Amino acid sequence: MSDLKHLLASDLRDAPKQIRKILIANRGEVSLRVTRAAHDLGMKTVAIHSTVDSDSMHVRMADEAVCVGGPAGADSYLNIPSILSAAQITGADAIHPGYGFLSENSNFADLCQQHGLIWIGPSPQTIDTMGDKVRAKQAAIAAGIPCVPGSSGAVKTVQEGLKVGEEVGYPVLVKAASGGGGRGMKVAQDESELESALAMAASEAKAAFGDDSVYIEKYLTKPRHIEIQVAADEHGNVIHLGERDCSLQRRHQKVLEECPSPALDSDQRQEIGNLTAKAVGNLGYTSVGTVEYLYENGEFYFIEMNTRIQVEHPVTELVTGVDLVAEQIRIASGLPLSRRQEDITFDGHAMEARINAEHPFTFMPSPGHVTGYHPPGGAGVRVDSHLYAGYKIPPYYDSMVAKIITYANDRDACLRRMKRALHELIVVGVTTNVDLHNFILNEPAFTNGEYAIHWLEDRLAELNETDEAS
Repeated sequence: MSDLKHLLASDLRDAPKQIRKILIANRGEVSLRVTRAAHDLGMKTVAIHSTVDSDSMHVRMADEAVCVGGPAGADSYLNIPSILSAAQITGADAIHPGYGFLSENSNFADLCQQHGLIWIGPSPQTIDTMGDKVRAKQAAIAAGIPCVPGSSGAVKTVQEGLKVGEEVGYPVLVKAASGGGGRGMKVAQDESELESALAMAASEAKAAFGDDSVYIEKYLTKPRHIEIQVAADEHGNVIHLGERDCSLQRRHQKVLEECPSPALDSDQRQEIGNLTAKAVGNLGYTSVGTVEYLYENGEFYFIEMNTRIQVEHPVTELVTGVDLVAEQIRIASGLPLSRRQEDITFDGHAMEARINAEHPFTFMPSPGHVTGYHPPGGAGVRVDSHLYAGYKIPPYYDSMVAKIITYANDRDACLRRMKRALHELIVVGVTTNVDLHNFILNEPAFTNGEYAIHWLEDRLAELNETDEAS
């Protein structure tokens, strides 16, 4: 990996678009991750922060830092004028959006480019298309990607919805055309539930995303959530870097991911990977991105495309040896990809546990003062975190405070290493969800690799029923 870093840094000196200083329009762990990649490549970084994040590790590790507003995200990390001003006063050449916040905001990407900044991501037009689930599905079909049966566009009336339900069969899933994260999603088990599902999904979508457009898909009962990592440059080169299994979810939020998926073999991996890479090329996509699928009974169905780096990207990095953030920067600089498809190998197994400051089973957030912190270490353990002893976790943002990633030659060894790493992790002063991960790792459905999207929520519901009965 160090040789590749040297190669990337050397190439960047002769890149068509020079990047010497990157402003990272984000906070916490992902901002720190980008800072480290930039420093490896010989670049300077600018951190932005809210008034309550001035002592965050991402601020301490950057070369410069600018306060962009108050505690609320709308006043700081979503404050586009303040962020652009920070880039101007610090002389930044480029902006990396991380994930969340403005990372998939086409208007922000466009404004960055209008202000002469290099946007480390795909074009605003691509972000705009893929950010609208209806348009993304239409683009996916045109590009040759298999999709879940459902409406061809937004469903505007109950009568339209009933017609779709009759065509694809119940149950169906009503989904917001904009946004994600489980908001604006309702299941209708039969036609009697469809009208209320449409109304509730539209209402949630309007409140969360400012857009009440919804569409309908066939509701798959026991699918897995499989996503394909891709990278594409401005020179027509596109590669896939295999899959991640993200089926362990709660309320449509990922909890633990692994690479490769225990549900796929090498032939399936190459088939869906090659299909996805070809389709991404047909879309004219450039940058690092992820195409997400539902997988059931040997069939893949497109869900959406994420036009940014993913939280779970480290598992792919460990299995393929490719630094995805460095690759993002390389692509934004106008250089070709550092690897060809034939150079990509899949060695070993990796898992990532998202550590949140929250109760492991009630999921009540637990912000506060971290009085003690000891990360795990040893062979095959990576920790991406902005925690330190004395840090105060603010209540205004996402509760994820660390990612524990383990790697080994095979899945069983990787699982044992994850158990060991979680045992070594010490966080004092706040509650974390480590016990939830310990529970998952010891469940037969997980150890056997036989889980699906709904398994975790169903299993937790069973435990709650047992507790209430006793």
